[in-house]
Amino acid sequence: MREQRKRLVGIVTGDKMDKTVVVTVASTQRHPIYGKVMRRTKKYKAHDENNECHVGDRVQIIESKPISRQKRFVVTEILDRAK
Repeated sequence: MREQRKRLVGIVTGDKMDKTVVVTVASTQRHPIYGKVMRRTKKYKAHDENNECHVGDRVQIIESKPISRQKRFVVTEILDRAK
């Protein structure tokens, strides 16, 4: 069966919490009337078990069962490290 959980790629914008990072995911969306392409961003809190991610890293997150009140994603891999 096909994997049903969402997989998102974003940039880590916050790592001050213990075992949690804030990941900003950008997407594009066309305006329904004017047709202009708009860029939308959304922030997700993701679980980072070993505190490996730092601000500026490009990571992939996957949907999971609720870990806390706001955490519903887990960091699966770090795609690019920050310079």
